[in-house]
Amino acid sequence: MAVAGVRKFRRDPKLVTRMYFTMFMLGVLYAIFVMVLWAFGIPVIFIGSIVGIMMLVQFFLSDKLIIWASGAKVVTREQEPALHAMVERLAKRAGMPMPRVAIMQNSVPNAFATGRSPKNALVAVTTGIRERLTERELEAVLGHEMSHVRNRDMLVLAIASFFVTLASFLMQMFFWSMLFGGMGGNRRESGGAGAIMIVYLITMVVYFVGQLLVLALTRYREFDADHGGAELSGDPGSLASALEKITGALGRIPEKDLRQVQTARAFLFAPLHLKGEDVIRLFSTHPPVEERVRRLREFERQMRFGL
Repeated sequence: MAVAGVRKFRRDPKLVTRMYFTMFMLGVLYAIFVMVLWAFGIPVIFIGSIVGIMMLVQFFLSDKLIIWASGAKVVTREQEPALHAMVERLAKRAGMPMPRVAIMQNSVPNAFATGRSPKNALVAVTTGIRERLTERELEAVLGHEMSHVRNRDMLVLAIASFFVTLASFLMQMFFWSMLFGGMGGNRRESGGAGAIMIVYLITMVVYFVGQLLVLALTRYREFDADHGGAELSGDPGSLASALEKITGALGRIPEKDLRQVQTARAFLFAPLHLKGEDVIRLFSTHPPVEERVRRLREFERQMRFGL
């Protein structure tokens, strides 16, 4: 089904509209937040600079941190020729540089991609996913991960999360300020402890609403990566069946293996929920698997009949 050369991708216009609308709402929320902080005399530029430096360090080291925490090992072409050939084929179709390839010795059937740009990307798979999926299914999953890299999702979500991280930092700062009576100058100028309490409550609301919007954006980008992965592999049906196989197998995975990949759970191809967890859809980083499968089956029908 695959053809040589770079492919032209048709993104889902409804999905793209939702993503841009979510980013617009985040921009409105953050603009109001900055104006409130400025009005109450909070040194937003100074504090924002501190948070920005923290996030930049995390962003530029994210690939190394995830590799270290997950235990993934980078493999060479000589060590894994078939896997390298598969990734290279997808990279050529996507018109992007060949990413590094890594393997996690873990029975959890999953995969993830990381890297701040296509030039320094890494794609990792577990030994569990290679044991359970066919070659076509694995290629479709890798296509999904490569789509994340091609769309620079790490960068988009880092930017989107900046003010959520700032709000979290400010909540802690205000809490300790009220507890120990700090920030005396600003408190006198802004009406005392009551003003700090108002800003604290506003910051909590911004954090909560901003977090919901960022999570919604991550779910939309998962749908978008599904679409891109189906385009890259030319096989949305295999991507749908991979999702079904992976989620069906998670209940039989040892708890220790599930916990080993916890650090990368937001980056994983399929959602990972530990036993006893009850994840509300609004607070999930991934869309429901059933909805992802439904969309992929519909996309498969469209590709088959040229719709």
